[in-house]
Amino acid sequence: MTGLDASPAPPTVPLRHNRDFLLLWLGAGLSNLGGTVASVGFPLLLVFAGRSTVAAGWTGFAGLLPLLLIQLPAGVLVDRWDRRRTMIWCNVAALAAVGSVGVALFLGVLWLPLLMVAAFVEGGAAVIYRLAERAAVSNVVAAGQLSTALSQNEARTRAAGLLGQPLSSSLFAAARSAPFLFAALSHGLALVGLLFIRARFQQERQEPRRAVRLELAAGFGWLRRQRFLRSALVLVAVTNVLFQVLSLALVVMVRDDGGSPAVVGVIGAVSGVGGVVGALCGSAVVRRVDLPTVLIGVLAAWATLMFSISLGPPIVLLAALFAATTMLGALLNVVAGTYQLSITPDAMQGRVGSVAGLLGSGANSLGALGAGFLLASFPTAGVVAGISAVMLGLATAAALSPAIRSARTTRKDSDDHGG
Repeated sequence: MTGLDASPAPPTVPLRHNRDFLLLWLGAGLSNLGGTVASVGFPLLLVFAGRSTVAAGWTGFAGLLPLLLIQLPAGVLVDRWDRRRTMIWCNVAALAAVGSVGVALFLGVLWLPLLMVAAFVEGGAAVIYRLAERAAVSNVVAAGQLSTALSQNEARTRAAGLLGQPLSSSLFAAARSAPFLFAALSHGLALVGLLFIRARFQQERQEPRRAVRLELAAGFGWLRRQRFLRSALVLVAVTNVLFQVLSLALVVMVRDDGGSPAVVGVIGAVSGVGGVVGALCGSAVVRRVDLPTVLIGVLAAWATLMFSISLGPPIVLLAALFAATTMLGALLNVVAGTYQLSITPDAMQGRVGSVAGLLGSGANSLGALGAGFLLASFPTAGVVAGISAVMLGLATAAALSPAIRSARTTRKDSDDHGG
C-alpha cells in the first residue's frame, strides 16, 4: 500500500468534546472536593466539640499517614490492577469511611477511633485514586493534548482546594454531620461518572507480574536512569520543605502585624486564585518554553519573591507576593507533569508517580517541624530571607547542572493541542 492509498488520520477530538475526559475530570474534581471538605471537617469537629487539639492532631496524623505507608505499594497496584476499577473501589472505600462518620454524627455519636480510621481510609483511597487518575490521563486524551489536559487537571485541583475550606466550614455551621455527608455524596457521584467512561485507562501489559518488591525496584531503577527527573526531584524536595517554613511564617507575620486569622484566610484565598491562574497558563508555557528554562526561572523567581516577603510589605502586597509564588508552583506542576507522563512507559506510570511523589513531598513533615523551631529561635524576617538564599542556591545549582540544562520537553504536545 502506498502513502496515497493510506487513509488520513482521524481528526483529534477537542477536550471539551471528549466525553471520557470530561467524565474523568469532573469525577476527580468531585472526589478532590469531597476529600478536602472531609479533611477540613475533622479538626473543626473535634475542636468545636470540646475535644483537645491533641485529638485533632491524631486525626490529622491518621489522614496523612497513607502518604508514607501506602504511596509506594500503591504505585505497583496502579500498574498491576485495572485502573478504572481501582478508582471505583477507592471511591467506594472513601464513601464508606466518611459516610460512616456522617451517619454516626447524625445519630449523636462522636468516637475518636472511628474518626481516625475514617481519616486513614479516606487518605489512603485518595493516594491510590490520584496515582491511578494521573496514570490514566495519557490513555484518555491524544498525545498532543496532554499538557492541556494536565493544565485543566491542575486548575481543577487548585479550585477544589480553594472551595473546600469555606464550603466545609459553612456545612459544619449548618450541622456537624453535613461536611461528611457531603463528602460521601461527592465520592458517590464520582463513582457513578467512572461507570460511564468507555476508554481503557491503560495499555495491555506485556511483561509478567513479579513480586511487589521487584516491581518497586524496577520503578526506582527506571527513575534513577532519568538524569533530569532525578535531579529535579531533589530540587523539588528541598523547595517543598522551604514552603513549609514560608507557610508558617505567613501566620506569624500577620499576627505580628496585628492582623486576624481572617487575614490569613484571605491571603490563602488570593493565593489559591493565583494557583488556578498558573495552572491554566501551564499548557501554553509547555508549547513555548523549554523545560530547563521553566525550572530555573521558577526557582529564581521564587527566591526573589521570598526575599520581597522578608521585607515585611503591606498586607495587600503580601497577598500578591504569595499569589505569585502559588501561581508559579502550579505552572511548574503542569510543565513537569507533562514531561514525566510523556517519557514514562504506560506500564510504569503508577510506580514512577508514587516514587516521585514520595521523594518530592516525603520530607514535608520535617519542614513543618523545622519551621516551628526556626521561627521560635530567630526573627521571622531573617528566617524568610534565609530560605530565600537557599532558594537562590537551588536556582544556581539548577543552572549549573548538566542534567538539568540538557533536558528538553518531549514534543508530543504539538501546537494542535485540541483544547
